[in-house]
Amino acid sequence: MQFKTNEIYYGFKLLKEEKVEEAQSMARIFEHVKSGARLLHLENEDDNKLFSISFRTTPTDSTGVAHILEHSVLCGSRKFKAKDPFGDMAKSSLHTFLNAMTFTDKTMYPVGSRNSKDFMNLIDVYLDAVLHPRIYANHEILRQEGWRYELDENTNKLAYKGVVYSEMQGAMSSPEEVICSDIYRSIFPNTTYAFVSGGDPEDIPNLTQEDFEKFHSKFYHPSNSYIYLYGDQDLDACLKFINDEYLYEFDRIEISSHIDDVKNFEGMVERTANYSIREDEDEENKAFLALNFAFEETRNGEAYLATKILYNMLIESSASPIKAALLKAGIGECIITRDDMNMDATKEILFPIVAKNVDITKKSEFINVIMNTLKELVDKGLDKDQLKAAINTIEFDLREADPWRTANKGIEYNDWVLNSWIYDGDPLVHLKYEDILNKIKVALDNGYFEKFIEKNMVKNPHCSLVVLTPKKGLEDARNKALEKKLENYRSSLSEKEIKELMERNRKLKEAQVRVDTQEEKDTLPKLPIEEVDKKVEKIPQEVVKEQGITILKHHIPTNKIVYINLLFDAKVIEEKYIPYLGLLKDVLGELDTEKRGYSQLITEIYKTTGGITFENQVYTEKNNSQAYHPKFIVKSKVIAENISSLLELVNEIITTTKFDDLSRLKQIIQETKSKLQMRVI
Repeated sequence: MQFKTNEIYYGFKLLKEEKVEEAQSMARIFEHVKSGARLLHLENEDDNKLFSISFRTTPTDSTGVAHILEHSVLCGSRKFKAKDPFGDMAKSSLHTFLNAMTFTDKTMYPVGSRNSKDFMNLIDVYLDAVLHPRIYANHEILRQEGWRYELDENTNKLAYKGVVYSEMQGAMSSPEEVICSDIYRSIFPNTTYAFVSGGDPEDIPNLTQEDFEKFHSKFYHPSNSYIYLYGDQDLDACLKFINDEYLYEFDRIEISSHIDDVKNFEGMVERTANYSIREDEDEENKAFLALNFAFEETRNGEAYLATKILYNMLIESSASPIKAALLKAGIGECIITRDDMNMDATKEILFPIVAKNVDITKKSEFINVIMNTLKELVDKGLDKDQLKAAINTIEFDLREADPWRTANKGIEYNDWVLNSWIYDGDPLVHLKYEDILNKIKVALDNGYFEKFIEKNMVKNPHCSLVVLTPKKGLEDARNKALEKKLENYRSSLSEKEIKELMERNRKLKEAQVRVDTQEEKDTLPKLPIEEVDKKVEKIPQEVVKEQGITILKHHIPTNKIVYINLLFDAKVIEEKYIPYLGLLKDVLGELDTEKRGYSQLITEIYKTTGGITFENQVYTEKNNSQAYHPKFIVKSKVIAENISSLLELVNEIITTTKFDDLSRLKQIIQETKSKLQMRVI
């Protein structure tokens, strides 16, 4: 179907149509005239279709209302009467993606499928969930997903229960989660970012049913929505369905979901906080220090991309100047990144530098090392090879657009789009990276990044220092205070109120275990068997033998990127040495080789290739699940013309790595330990 700008299609006015070469898509930006809903369509040949509806959600407290609502709208709706349509569709549909996510300033509901009928079914379930949830009629949903009082009949003590309450108790016990929240509070005070969108366990019980409903009615309106369609779906059918089934009911309204700008600081602000450790733990060298800069706006495509490149160069690899300088000065065992802390995008660009397990007496030195390193980089210039390596790394990420190897580019592009759209910017700005990238490459020799650092970091007064220190018994003190609070509340209840509470909880538990009636089940959409493609997609495979080695070749579209995996049989390793394979994968590529130092090696890897990584994997046989085959794998990727350079680097690493630098080995092992601790908590 041909579309024309300013024409209306099923209530949607086409505002803009543009080819986006980087995403191999035709982009169309619509606005629903009656409801004010925004819609972006990325048309391409990808049959892995994706739909999402997102809302700008800006909490004004830490009750976790946005997070609890994200859980709750999926617990039944006007059209779909089952108590858990989300779980039912997860089991019965052909979805390739099915999720919901709460961010600091938005809530996103994405779903994907390769089957057209299934895709429309999933859109139906999601739209009904977010626009017509059962939360108004069924108040037990908030008690189940958010919080409730529960009385232990054996101890006669009250406790807080609830899905999100329990989830956030675990999350907020992590110092990485704590410092992440405090970074937001320190650099973006008096904004929505100063609150914990996921919910602080101390504040979650303050959420009332009334406030819960108000949040939904305010933010979950089409006028505050961002609808996204990606892939080879029938756009005509999608627009008609979305309008006729849902949006026609709503009129455009003004919604105050704007994110306030932060008044620039006159100088660095400092925030201190504590995290809990056990009584038998040592407090020494357990502090976290974070120096944070905020500048420009995330919707500024050039500033956003330049920051990604600079962050990679300065922080993310062992060759990074700031990371190397801090570790060399003995400041922290590990430098943790935005990804380590699962930091979200914010309206203004945030550049955090965080050291873990630091001697608190080195606070001033931490600041000095960072600022002196930045000033030196401005004065003497950045290493061009390291810059080229960082640019190459980010360019690979942009071209792949699939960081989690899910074969679902639609969800990654959705994230990029919202990182501008949600801030009232051009939804296509981060997709159209080619011209910006070329501009940055051309400007390298003209001091582009040196000027960027000087303006946004060295001379930027809008920065903060967060100091997070361990405190023994903090969790015990909080638990005792909570116990006292609940005890006082328990004492205030009459026998009648206690019986009512217990009866309400009994009914909730009955409802939770109750099986949906057939009538309720029948409200869910079904996929007729004739709609299911019985053909199994076959991945092209060529098997060849070279010098006794089996080589599998897969000729598939990869956007000119070649992926090479080398699998080594780990059965030859004695059992007592198997744990060391876990360390081997972390040290290879991070140590000196006979040809060069580790810093030069890392720079060369990322300047020439898309990365070389190592991992352990165990495979089972196709027809014998009891037969295991452990492998040590070298994974790599490269642009086709650089294959020979890649193979030379792989050979250099696996045959000439020097393992005699005990100081460097200790540093790597400390980092590995810190990263493992983050996953355990």
